[in-house]
Amino acid sequence: MKYPKWIFVNSGASSPSFNMALDEALLIWHSEGLIPPVIRFYSWEPAALSIGYFQKVEKEIDMDAVNRLGLGFVRRPTGGRGVLHEHELTYSIIVSEDYPDMPETVTEAYRVLSEGLLEGFKNLGLDAYFSVPDTDAKRADLKKPKSAVCFDAPSWYEMVVEGKKVAGSAQTRQKGVILQHGAILIDLDAEKLLSVFKFPSEEAKERMRIKIPEKAVSINSIRKEPATVEECIHAFKAGFEQALSIELEPYTLSEQQFADVKALEEKKYANADWNFRV
Repeated sequence: MKYPKWIFVNSGASSPSFNMALDEALLIWHSEGLIPPVIRFYSWEPAALSIGYFQKVEKEIDMDAVNRLGLGFVRRPTGGRGVLHEHELTYSIIVSEDYPDMPETVTEAYRVLSEGLLEGFKNLGLDAYFSVPDTDAKRADLKKPKSAVCFDAPSWYEMVVEGKKVAGSAQTRQKGVILQHGAILIDLDAEKLLSVFKFPSEEAKERMRIKIPEKAVSINSIRKEPATVEECIHAFKAGFEQALSIELEPYTLSEQQFADVKALEEKKYANADWNFRV
């Protein structure tokens, strides 16, 4: 059987603003028919905190701690909560809403696209499965989360291993195109994660300190042999190909495309008007 060809962008480590600009640029190019659907893997240099489109910096983020730790900072075009991007592999998927057999609803499309993550974790020897909030209380938490921290609870169809969240993702739809991206935890520094968020009291922060290890887990905390970034790239690339029945072809940006991404970065994602908007 001949599988549809998507492009594979393995862009390595980039600044937070460039990473978000490239995801948006890929969405734009796909919407214009210039490129096929995309699977992209990347990392962050420097390590960075990204926040969701709707989050309030002044209310939720300790920018003094972000700066003191030398972290980058960027607002994502997607929703969701704050993510510390450090010991992880980040992925993005760019595909048209009208792609064959793509569900119309956000939740079901999320499930279909996240099948690649599921297979990737299995390729690493982990018994991963989809989270499905099974009580009214858990479903209510998704609509009104109790904290600004992404990894304190799994959402619909996010990846869970041993009952704990191991990947966090978010999605947006623009120009008829789905952009889904997320963080696959290779390791987790819970103390650093906590330090960049504001809490109403020390007691609330302590409750979250206790809660994080109960709710989130990294690949290397449960795997006998530590996983490298390259091993994860191989496992999840194969996972997406298998789950989505596609063939991934390596893709390198042209000089013009790179310049376009840099222009979008400067205009938007490196701009305080975007990152600190109220």
